[in-house]
Parts: sequence; structure tokens; C-alpha cells
Amino acid sequence: MESRPPPSSSLISALLVLLVLFHGGHCFYLPGVAPQDFEKGDALKVKVNKLTSIKTQLPYTYYSLPYCQPDSIIDSAENLGEVLRGDRIENSPFVFKMREPQMCNIVCKITLDGKMTKAFKEKIDDEYRVNMILDNLPLVVPIQRLDQQAPPLYQLGYHVGVKGQYTGMKDGKYFIHNHLTFTVKYHKDEQTDSGRIVAFEVKPFSVKHEYEGEWSDKKTRLTSCNPHAKHTVTSSNNPQEVEEKQEIIFTYDVEFQESDVKWASRWDTYLLMSDDQIHWFSIVNSLMIVLFLSGMVAMIMLRTLYRDISRYNELETQEEAQEETGWKLVHGDVFRPPIHSDLLCVYAGTGVQCFGMIVVMMMFAVLGFLSPSNRGSLMTAMLFLWVFMGLFAGYASARLYKMFKGTEWRKIAVRTAFLFPGSVATLFFILNALIWGQKSSGAVPFGTMFALAFLWFGISVPLVFVGSYVGFKKRVIEDPVKTNKIPRQIPEQAWYMNPIFSILIGGILPFGAVFIELFFILSSIWLHQFYYIFGFLFIVFIILVVTCAEITVVLCYFQLCSEDYLWWWRSYLTSGSSALYLFLYATFYFFTKLEITKPVSGILYFGYMFIASYAFFVLTGSIGFYACFWFTRLIYSSVKID
Repeated sequence: MESRPPPSSSLISALLVLLVLFHGGHCFYLPGVAPQDFEKGDALKVKVNKLTSIKTQLPYTYYSLPYCQPDSIIDSAENLGEVLRGDRIENSPFVFKMREPQMCNIVCKITLDGKMTKAFKEKIDDEYRVNMILDNLPLVVPIQRLDQQAPPLYQLGYHVGVKGQYTGMKDGKYFIHNHLTFTVKYHKDEQTDSGRIVAFEVKPFSVKHEYEGEWSDKKTRLTSCNPHAKHTVTSSNNPQEVEEKQEIIFTYDVEFQESDVKWASRWDTYLLMSDDQIHWFSIVNSLMIVLFLSGMVAMIMLRTLYRDISRYNELETQEEAQEETGWKLVHGDVFRPPIHSDLLCVYAGTGVQCFGMIVVMMMFAVLGFLSPSNRGSLMTAMLFLWVFMGLFAGYASARLYKMFKGTEWRKIAVRTAFLFPGSVATLFFILNALIWGQKSSGAVPFGTMFALAFLWFGISVPLVFVGSYVGFKKRVIEDPVKTNKIPRQIPEQAWYMNPIFSILIGGILPFGAVFIELFFILSSIWLHQFYYIFGFLFIVFIILVVTCAEITVVLCYFQLCSEDYLWWWRSYLTSGSSALYLFLYATFYFFTKLEITKPVSGILYFGYMFIASYAFFVLTGSIGFYACFWFTRLIYSSVKID
């Protein structure tokens, strides 16, 4: 017989493993974001990404505008998440060499025709920004705050141009940013003399360049920007207009600055959250709601239920039993299968799928695997986790279906595999067609569509069937009490127990627990800001789960006490109604925070927010349903039924 280590040594071993893992978390670099060392004179590859606008929400490729092009345009390989976000990363004509400053470098000269002029003016009107990447760092424009001592704010990308007017003139003119002053900050290794890039900044200017003699491409001597005379561009006092037949010369400067910021901390400035206090306020606000609900649940469980169960179990005579009122009276009907029970099974299973996806994704995000430095990783992880969680969706729906005396498990598997994903895919396809009509890079290409279809039909659907098969083969979930053959009549209910009223009331508290954090999530999506406070988000998610479960249990208890046993669907809709408030808040956000004017952009916003609200409904509804399912089984198994 083998000797087993004492419990204390096992505990010490486990703690040591955890310490090693925790310590290791600070010592290794995450996948895809390993540091790169550059020697002096090494070529730095500047890449261009999409053009973005918070006014239209429609991304376009950099070369959709008549900017200067390299000899051949090479697309970078994008992951699934990047493609769905509309990222199109390509090489650029900008040539940098490590720690070798450059001044007044000419990129090219273009002469505007009518089509080019219209394209530039449209993008300036819609406040489009140009996005670039160097060593996996996005290009930012530093904006000084009013408080000079505070660190600057960073705007992702620089504007294509600005709209303004000359002094004393009323007509508005369009000016293009054709001179870029790049600043590359690097952290120097004292031992090897190599450097690691820690920041990539730009200051854009609009300059009407002039030159001497004939135009000879990059050898032309500019009078408006001359490196030999140390005459550099520092303002846009003589701006370059965007008008037909105008010549535009694109130029750039590059300067290198040594920085104390280490490579591992280079994203801190991008992810700097200046409003941590608001997040803490959000969590405290949510915790107050949870404490209030927990108090109510504790009161029901410890006082009311304990008293009820004790009294019910002490009843001796039939006359006393007949005089009793409350939740025990409906014991013969409480587990009667609801109407549309198949649909409830499907939605409960889909909710399990959503819940599993979010929990695993949050764990990866908190550990740092889904950081913004790994572009598209969040979207990719979400898709793959959704697909593989189909196994649990099939299992959960089949278990419920068998409990409701269902016999055709394949039918429930098909509905679980296709109802929610099918409705979302249909709406997504319609929205994608609208984006395609705008010739935006945000439109999902046919190759990616095929990949998504394969993930759904090739992996998710078979997994749902496997889960359903396993779930249906399990022993049926036995009801703690027998169901009567004839349904009991439900007495007339008080106005506050009206199903619609109680369902709408039930959704307020779960929404109240998350609405402050929701503001930051919407800002990161629609205002193109970074969101990286997954620690806060994970806490808020736990609070949401607890709130959904508790509010449903409380309202379910009140419903059963008033002898209304139709709790199945109501428990799902009670917490699920928080999705209605989410959509209403998204509508409020649209009219107060966004400046979207194009009808197509508005349709996209509300289309995507409807999908998000639908998913939120399925998630929160399932949490409430399973909490109430556990609660009813618990209380009815605690009383003696003759």
C-alpha cells in the first residue's frame, strides 16, 4: 500500500506551485508580444492600418484615399478578430532607421483631380483618423491637458485633415495634414547599445510646400522645409488646401528620444485610466445592491422559509392543512411543465453556452492573454470559446428536455444549435451587406464568412449534438414532489404581482449593478478607446451573477406565496428583462455621447447593440432561471408531502 503525504505537505506543495505561477506571471512575455531589439541603423517597418471615424463607425483601408504608395502594397496576415474589426494592415512608404533622425523627407507629390478632392473632403468632413503601427505599437497624437503638470492624453491616430477658414473670410475650407513629425521613443540597453521601442507619437501639420526649380522626386529642394538650413515645420500657418488641380507634397520628420520607460511597461501610457475612482464607485454601488438583496434572501431563507417548513411539517390534521395558505399549497403544480417548454430548454442551454464563454474569456483576460497589444485576440477568443461551449449548451438543454418528458433529443439539439446563432447570423449578414454597400473595410470578406460558417456548422453544431446525446442518456431529473393530473386554479393576484410589472421590476437591479461599467465598455467600442480593466469587469460580472440569482429567487418566492405556480418562464424573463434596460441605455448613449449622422451608421449601431442586448438577455435570463430552479427544488424537498 502506498504511503500518502500528510495534508500539510500537500497544502505546502500547492502553495509553492501557486507562488511559482504567480511569480512566473511577471517574468515571461505573453504570446505574440515578445520584445524586439534594434541596433543603430536597423530598418524600422512602419505599417498603415485602417482609417477610422467615430462619426460614421465605418473603417476604410489606408489606400482608399490617394495617399503615397510603396512600390508594392503587401498585406499583413490578420487573425480572425482583426478582420472582423475591420483592420487591414499594410506596408507604407515611410522609411525609418533606428536612432537616425530625418528631416523634411519627401514621400511623393500628387495633383488632385475631382475624384481625389471629393474623397479627401468627405473623410475630413467625417473626421476620419489615420492609424499606423510600429513594432506593434499604435500611432498616437499626444494632447496636453489644461493642467500642465498632468500627463498628456493620447488620441489614437491623426486626423486626415481639418475644416477651417481664413481670417476675415466666411467660406469654410478643407486643409489636409500632409507633413508628419514622428517621435519614436526607445529604451536603451546600456550593455548591448541596442534599443527597444516604447512609444510611437506624431504631430500632424498642414503645409503648402514650395520648392526651387524643377520637380525631381525625393531629391527636390523644398523652400518651406529645408534640413540644411535647419528650417523645419513647426506650425500650420500656411496650410495646404484641398482643391481640384492643387499640388500636395507629402513630407515627414523623424526624431528619436531615449526613454526611461521599460519595454514591459510601454502600454501603460495607452491604458492609463485616469478615472479609477469611478470604477471603484461602480463596484461599491453594485455591492450595495447585492448586500440589500442578500439581506432579503437571507431573511426569506432563514426566517420565513424555516418557519414555514417547520409549521408545514408539524401539521397533523387534514383540517389544518386545508386552512393553510402559501407556497406549500401549489406543491402539486409547481413542477408542471410550462407552455413552450422546448423553447425554454433551448434558451436555458444557450444561456449556459454564453455563461461558459464569458467565464473562461474573463479568466484569460484577467491573466493578460487578451491585452490590446495582441490585436483581435478578444474577438477571436470569444468566437472560439462560443463554438466549443456548444457542448454544454446541448447537454443543458437535453437534460431539461428529458425532465419535461421530451423524447426526441435530436429535435432539441437542432433548435439549440440553430435558434440563437441563426438569428444573430441573419442580422449580422444584413448589417454586413450594408457595410459592403459603403465599400468599407469593415465588411467581412467571403473567405472569413466561410471560416465563420465552418466554425458554426463544422464544430459548434456537432458539439451541440454530442452534448445533447450525453445529456439525454443521463438519468432523468426527478421532481421532489408529485404533480397533480388536474391543474390548480390560480387565485386573483394583487396588482404588484402582475407578470409584466414584476418582470420589469426584476430587471432594474441587475442593470443597476453594471450600468456604470457599461459606459466604459460602450466608449471603448464606439469611441475607439482602449478597454483593459478586466479585473474591474470580472468583479462586476460576479456581482451581476449574484444580483440576477437573488432578485429572481426573491420574486419567485413572493409569486409562489401568492399561489401562482407559473414560475418557469417568469424566472427567466425576470432577470432577462435587464437586457431591455441595456438597450434603452444604449439608445440614450447614442443621442447624448455619439455624433453619428449617417443613417447607415445609425442602423449599424442599433443592429449591433440589439445583438449585444439579445445575448445579455439569454445570459441573465439563464442565471435567474437556474437560481429559481435550484431554489424551488430545495424548498419543496424540505417539506413532508402526504
